[in-house]
Amino acid sequence: MSMSHNSWAPLPPPPGTQPSYAAMVASESTRKASREERPNIIQGTPAYTPVQVRQSFNYPPTQAPQFVHVAQYPQLSPVAVPEKPPAKKKIEWPASVRSYVQRAFDPSNLYPDVPRADMEAKLKATISSATETDTLTSIDWDNLPLPQDMVRTERAALAQPSPRWVNGRFISSPVSQSKKRKSQVLDGKDEQDVSSNPPWRTTNTHTGFEDRVTFAPNGGPLNVATKPLPDGLSTKASKSQKNLEKRQRRFDGGYKSTYKESPVLDASSGPVVGRCQDLEKRYFRLTSAPNPDHVRPEPILKQTLDFLKKKWRKESNYSYICDQFKSLRQDLTVQHIRNKFTVEVYEIHARIALEKGDLGEYNQCQTQLRALYAQKLGGNPIEFKAYRILYFIHTCNRTALNDVLADLTIAEKDELAIKHALSVRSALALGNYHRFFRLYLDTPNMGAYLMDMFVERERLAALSNICRAYKPHVKLRFITEELGFESDAEAAQFICAYEGGRELLEEREDGILLLTGKTGGMFDVAKNAAFKKIDIKGQI
Repeated sequence: MSMSHNSWAPLPPPPGTQPSYAAMVASESTRKASREERPNIIQGTPAYTPVQVRQSFNYPPTQAPQFVHVAQYPQLSPVAVPEKPPAKKKIEWPASVRSYVQRAFDPSNLYPDVPRADMEAKLKATISSATETDTLTSIDWDNLPLPQDMVRTERAALAQPSPRWVNGRFISSPVSQSKKRKSQVLDGKDEQDVSSNPPWRTTNTHTGFEDRVTFAPNGGPLNVATKPLPDGLSTKASKSQKNLEKRQRRFDGGYKSTYKESPVLDASSGPVVGRCQDLEKRYFRLTSAPNPDHVRPEPILKQTLDFLKKKWRKESNYSYICDQFKSLRQDLTVQHIRNKFTVEVYEIHARIALEKGDLGEYNQCQTQLRALYAQKLGGNPIEFKAYRILYFIHTCNRTALNDVLADLTIAEKDELAIKHALSVRSALALGNYHRFFRLYLDTPNMGAYLMDMFVERERLAALSNICRAYKPHVKLRFITEELGFESDAEAAQFICAYEGGRELLEEREDGILLLTGKTGGMFDVAKNAAFKKIDIKGQI
């Protein structure tokens, strides 16, 4: 197809060269020709919509206002507003009803076995029922039983025997008989005959409970002890069978409760005034009100204390002394005697118990002494507070120990006994066994008896540390001085008391040596066993 040469646009000049003036003129003429050939689309058509000038805020009468179309949504049905319940009609209570309520709450008509709540509930139910049935005026309220009488009547009706089917007829039997049905079935004493069941029970010859009981061929329950066992098994009843027999005997009355209600002492009459004149009296636990003829008055008790102190210095029979002091303390308790003499009795008994290592009696005395010291009755509270700190160190009761330390005053901390006890606690807390055993050898009062109870475990802990720090050996004399032994023989005996301890001691020219390098974990195991459990009787 042939095309005119003028229809082609002039070629652009090669890159890097300037176009000639003729080329530029030709390009401009081409653009003008293309503009003349386009149709004048927008000629005669304004580029905006003409709007009449508004003279007021009202719409022109000939032009209706244009509104934007909004999508229509389905209309929701109006929510029904609940109507207010009609106001309750005020009830005019008849005078007979008011009188009936007053008689019901009259104290002379109340019964101790009918709780007030049950009576009020029955009264409310009675009046509500009459109101609903519109019989308030027709009921004879003057002769109607009171609600407490109705409760009693209902209880009596429930306690009446219920009828049961026996031998083809109904007979009445107590309610408690049904509760004993299990024992009767197990004993073979069930009087019910299967053939005499009522017609509606003829298809089921056994009850639900009977289905779980193994019956003998004769129809009675099979005794568990005589139940035949498979071949190869012993005829001896198993453990579960023996337990079943025990339960059966319990229902049969084979076991009888030995519980007896504790006697109630009459404290309304005041403390007992003793009339007994005996100095010595054995201790018996009271199971009834104390007899004044068996109680010693305070003057006799003071003579008894002097007698017991002489007896203890002479014979040192702790079983006898402990029994006599417990009897003495009991006589003080039943007579409500709490004075300086009472404090003296408990302190002496506590010291004797410490000397013999009886922590049970010591703790009982210590507990009473705390209450007596709180009443400012005299005695030696500083001494026994120091004992209490050492006691809690022995039992490793850190909570109680912190409570005791919090109660100490500044003046009490300066006392010799309490200062010593606090130093013992500090030495153990820091692991300073050297200072601990120096304090052990210089303990005031009778604190050494308490420290004797835990010094062995502390020696094991110190010996375990020495064996790790001193290698390969250490002199036995060093162990004696550091661990507070009285002699080398006592230290050697302490080491040999543990398995393998004899092989650790070696005698040389310069003395006996402890071969610490061969101990291994022997003393660590012994230390852990000593700290594992502390058996305390009568702990506070």
